[in-house]
Amino acid sequence: MRTHPLLSEAASSGIRMGLERVEALLDFLGHPHLAVPAVHVGGTNGKGSVTSMIAACQQAADRRVGLFTSPHLQQVNERLRVGGQDIPDEALERLLEQVHSRAQFWAAEHAPELGEGPPLTYFELMAVAGFSYFAQSQVELSVIEVGLGGRLDATNVVQPQVSVITSVSLDHMDRLGPDLASIAGEKAGILKPGVPVVVGRLAPDAMRVVRLTAHERGCPMSVLGQDFDHSSSEDGLSVHWTHEGQVRRVDSIHLGLAGAHQKDNAAIALRALDLLPPELRVPAGAMREGLARVRHSGRMEWLTERVLVDGAHNAAGAQALASFLVDLPRTGQRTLLLGASDDKDIRSIASALASEVDLILTTRCAHDRAADAGDVAQQLVDLSVPVMPAGNIEDALEIALEGGGLVVVAGSLFLVGAARDLLG
Repeated sequence: MRTHPLLSEAASSGIRMGLERVEALLDFLGHPHLAVPAVHVGGTNGKGSVTSMIAACQQAADRRVGLFTSPHLQQVNERLRVGGQDIPDEALERLLEQVHSRAQFWAAEHAPELGEGPPLTYFELMAVAGFSYFAQSQVELSVIEVGLGGRLDATNVVQPQVSVITSVSLDHMDRLGPDLASIAGEKAGILKPGVPVVVGRLAPDAMRVVRLTAHERGCPMSVLGQDFDHSSSEDGLSVHWTHEGQVRRVDSIHLGLAGAHQKDNAAIALRALDLLPPELRVPAGAMREGLARVRHSGRMEWLTERVLVDGAHNAAGAQALASFLVDLPRTGQRTLLLGASDDKDIRSIASALASEVDLILTTRCAHDRAADAGDVAQQLVDLSVPVMPAGNIEDALEIALEGGGLVVVAGSLFLVGAARDLLG
C-alpha cells in the first residue's frame, strides 16, 4: 500500500511531540500497547539495525514477533511486521479504518481539549495501529523502534522488558536540543523505573546524562565496551558479557548486515536479548542464525553490482558509510548521488563522504521535505570533489549509471526508497 486517505489526512497535522493524546486514546482502546512484552529501542543511529537483529534472533527461536519501525522506504506496510512479513494491504486498510473510527469517536468526547484538525498525526496513527496489530496478532514479543527523540515520542507509552539506547549524535537539533547532552536527555526519556537499559558507545557528555537518568530511575545499566563487548577472529564475531555472575559468550557469528559498525549493533542486540525474562531468552544457535539472516533494507544495501544505497542522513551515518567505502576496491569512477531533507546538515554528510568519491551529483526525490538539488550543490561548492546539481533522482541515476563505476545513493531514506523503486 503506497498510501491511504486516512494517512494523508493525518499527515496534515505535521509533527506533534507529546504523549497525552496517544496515551488517552490507547486507554480508550483497552491498552493494546501493554498486551505484549516489548523491547524499546532508541538512539540517533543504529536503532533500526538493532530492532531488526533482535526480531530476527527471536524469529530464529521460533517465536512470533511484532516489529515496528520507521520511516518506510517504499510502502507504509514496512512499518508493521509480524513474523518477518509486512502487514498485508487488506489488513492494514482494515486496521487503519478501525483505529480511525475509534479515534474519531474518542475525539468527539474530547473536542475542547484536542482543538481542530485530525485527532492523530501520521506517526501517532501508525503507532496506535501497530500496538493494536501486535495485540490482535497475539505476538509473543514486540520490538519497538523510537521515531524521533524518545521522551516525547509516541512509542514511549510502552512498558518494556528492556530499553536500548544505541547511540547519541547531533541530529534533529531543532527539536531535540543544541548539543549532545540535550539530545541524550531526550533519548534517555525512554528509560522506565527499574527496567534494565543497554547502552552503546556514547561520548562523555551524553553518557553522563544517560547514567544520571538511569540512576534516578533505578535502571540497571549495561554499557558496550565496559559491561559487554565483541571481538573478531577468523571464525567470525564473538560477543561476551557477564550475566548473573557468569561469563557468557556467543562465538562464530557471521553478520547478514554490512559495515564494521554492525558489530556494535550486534553486541547491543545480543545483550538486550539476554536481559529479557527467562521465557523470552534466545539460545546461542538462534542468535547466530538470526544475525546471519537479518536484513535491513536501505542500509549499505547493494541494489545491483554497481549501485550501493545507504540512508546516511547525518554525520555519524555518513562516517560509517565512508568507513565501508574505504574497504571496497577502488576501480573506476565513484559517483555519489546525494540528497537530503531540508532540515539536515547536508554539508557534514557530504564532507564525511567526499574523500571516498570522485564526483557528487546532488539530487532530490518527490518528497515534501526534500531539499532542492541546486540549493544543496550551492552549499558544497568548496568541497575537494566536483559537485554538480542533477535534478530529480530519475535523471541523476541515469547520468550516474552512464558514467560507469560505482554509484552510491545516500543522505536520505526517502531518496534510497526512490532509488529502490527505480531499480526494482
